[in-house]
Amino acid sequence: MDLEPIWLSLRLAAITTILLLFIGVPISYWLSRKQTVLKLIAEALITMPLVLPPSVLGFYLLLAFSPSNAFGEWLQAHLDLQLVFSFKGLVIASIIYSLPFMVSPLKAAFSHLPKSMAEASYMMGKSKAQTFFKVLLPNIKASIFTAVVLTFAHTLGEFGVVLMIGGNIPGQTKVASIAIYDAVETMDYASANSYALILFAITFIIVVGVFIINRNAVKSPFE
Repeated sequence: MDLEPIWLSLRLAAITTILLLFIGVPISYWLSRKQTVLKLIAEALITMPLVLPPSVLGFYLLLAFSPSNAFGEWLQAHLDLQLVFSFKGLVIASIIYSLPFMVSPLKAAFSHLPKSMAEASYMMGKSKAQTFFKVLLPNIKASIFTAVVLTFAHTLGEFGVVLMIGGNIPGQTKVASIAIYDAVETMDYASANSYALILFAITFIIVVGVFIINRNAVKSPFE
């Protein structure tokens, strides 16, 4: 069995998760503050990938990134960047598709932190940046871990968006989910089963890890 699609999936999931961690933390904190109409619209747009069929999102991303359209043409002409049928395109599409899996847990965690925590930090002379990094973030470690793991697992199993944007190019865009689809199409059920079992095992370990970490995080000190 060719393990290249598995490694490509892991690479895509890792890069997407790392980038989304840096993108999602400030967005989540901003959304958790006082609600405005702008934040309501922004949160709705971020949440859309949860309810949109992946093929719909993938289709519109394909149109946007295509060199035959204005945005795609501008990217290629000015940045020499082609996102359609490339690994870079998969990363951008995965960031958009998996964004709610990073933002939602973090926003909920920030929202549940008591305001007195930040206020006490300010009274002790800490700046906003010091309060954010040394007080608020350490208190949502479990939620950060959950968001990271869910984002990684979700990206690992992507199919519709990946197929629309990346196609099926071995070594570049042929991730494990696409390899499973190809194997089933050619009735190579043995290969499809091998890929599926590997993804199942990785995802199962990830989910169990989340449950264990969260259980330990909320365990009473008297237990």
